[in-house]
Amino acid sequence: MASLTIVGGVYRERIIWRPSDEVYGSAGRAACSMAALGTTVNLVGFADALTDETMRGRAVQYGFTWKPVSIPRGVSFRYMHGLDTPSFRRPATSPEPLQVKDDCVLRYGMIEGTAVVHAHRAVYDPQTSHKPERFRANGSRADHLAIVLNETEASALLGADAPVAAQDKARAVMDLEKADAVVLKRGPRGALVLENGVVTTIPTFETSHVSKVGSGDQFVAHFAHAWMVRGLSAADAAARASQATAFYCERQLFPSLNDLNTFHPAPLKQGPRWSAGYRAKVYLAGPFFTLGQIWMVEQARHHLTDMGLDVFSPYHDVGPGDAARVVPLDLKAIHDCDLMYAIADGLDSGTVYEVGYARALGLPVVVYAENESGEDLKMMEGSDCFMCKDFVSSVYRAAWIGVAL
Repeated sequence: MASLTIVGGVYRERIIWRPSDEVYGSAGRAACSMAALGTTVNLVGFADALTDETMRGRAVQYGFTWKPVSIPRGVSFRYMHGLDTPSFRRPATSPEPLQVKDDCVLRYGMIEGTAVVHAHRAVYDPQTSHKPERFRANGSRADHLAIVLNETEASALLGADAPVAAQDKARAVMDLEKADAVVLKRGPRGALVLENGVVTTIPTFETSHVSKVGSGDQFVAHFAHAWMVRGLSAADAAARASQATAFYCERQLFPSLNDLNTFHPAPLKQGPRWSAGYRAKVYLAGPFFTLGQIWMVEQARHHLTDMGLDVFSPYHDVGPGDAARVVPLDLKAIHDCDLMYAIADGLDSGTVYEVGYARALGLPVVVYAENESGEDLKMMEGSDCFMCKDFVSSVYRAAWIGVAL
């Protein structure tokens, strides 16, 4: 079996809630994951003392070769939660480009520098929507190239003339990068794969838990392994990558080949309304009487909208007022919505009433509650609400309900 060289960011990643402080980055996580499949892996990346020490330990644990290039201070990311756009610390100066030559190379875009790749087969993920670098812009070369990126990154790569339709966008990226294959990641809509003029849609898989940080890196790594090392078609490689990503999100583990052969999650079904472009309407229930409560409502509204949902928020769309004005508007909005997302911590009386009202109408309700007892949530659970203790998983659950319409 061919070896695989991975080059890209190896970073410290701190998540405030739920607490996590790890050194991985896109390339570091990919190396651990590919080594878990039994592949011979070389990892190349910039590293300060902490990063180097940590990755030396991971190299021994997972069985890959670590080839660091020393820099005084590495990159670190800080997330408030798993869906947050992170703040990050970058080095004061950019080091000289990394030089990588191998038969199969997976290249991730980096914050602190770049990597010049010479390969027979290469997979490239630009990793940013802020001035993404084209694969060959720094002198990189590959006989066969696959580009994996999300829709926002594709639009940024293509510039002002980027097409709107996903298929047209993928074709434009293929022409621009002279690529053999393009994989366009589309969130709950799955992935669109273009190879040899054929477009294939790959589904997302439903999981009970979603660990978002690093999930995209896992998709790219498993695609690269299947396409370059195993020689699968781009469509089959993307299907394998989607399955492996679901395993990682569900169990927060790097899967072995045996894990993947025995893991069969249910594909997310896209309903006819969603497929026709309909944006499901979600009623955002939750208290907004303190700064912390308002912040939580703002976060939920932002990330539900980012998932493609049309959010009605009483705080934003009705505002404060007496019962005679507020209640009829809120109840009408519940009738007009397709589902409800309820922030239940604190068991605010208005929120509890809204949940019961929605369930009486037959609306699906996602309940996000971390700090309430099962006894206090008994009526919600017993009326078949979707109960979630994790914010990231709750937002994805609401999105998946919307997709199924």
